[in-house]
Amino acid sequence: MKIKNVALETVCGVTSKLPDNKLPEVAFAGKSNVGKSSLINALMQRKALARTSAQPGKTQTINFYNVNDEIYFVDLPGYGYAKVSQTEKEKWGKMIEKYLHTSKQLKAVFLLIDIRHDPSANDVNMYEWMKYQGFAPIVIATKADKINRSQLSKQLKVVRTGLKMDKGGILIPFSAETKAGRDEIYEIIDSIISESNKIGEGLKNEE
Repeated sequence: MKIKNVALETVCGVTSKLPDNKLPEVAFAGKSNVGKSSLINALMQRKALARTSAQPGKTQTINFYNVNDEIYFVDLPGYGYAKVSQTEKEKWGKMIEKYLHTSKQLKAVFLLIDIRHDPSANDVNMYEWMKYQGFAPIVIATKADKINRSQLSKQLKVVRTGLKMDKGGILIPFSAETKAGRDEIYEIIDSIISESNKIGEGLKNEE
């Protein structure tokens, strides 16, 4: 995937109306401090367009990034941060649920898990919830550069087992530092764009 242009196009808060986008969307979810903004920046090949924060739990909006006028990267609020009130957590949960339910263009959901640790109860709940919503979450094991290469397969097994992933479920180790795993994610995104273009061409031909 060659990045030509990117822009933060829409920011939605709790009471905002979600955009009726015409391009396909891929969403990124994960607990606070899992490296979600770093992943999105690495994919967009920008240093700080997606805002990283020293304060986990600060992202309280759904952010839509237009990439190449071909696809939207959708940054969902981080979950599971203890200092955020239960009321706030419930608001964010409803906002994410509304998006997953109502987006007509959402083609894939990436769920980010810190490769160094067992998936948390929140991670497991989010994985199960996304499956319940009809998605097959693509799991990205972030911070792969923080462990020794010899530990990689063991930690990937820990993530797969902890989430009780389906046998054919996609699990990609990723590092924002080394960009390991980026090409694999690009391949998935490219296939979504290609499929969307085919459908678009089919609709045009029908007209």
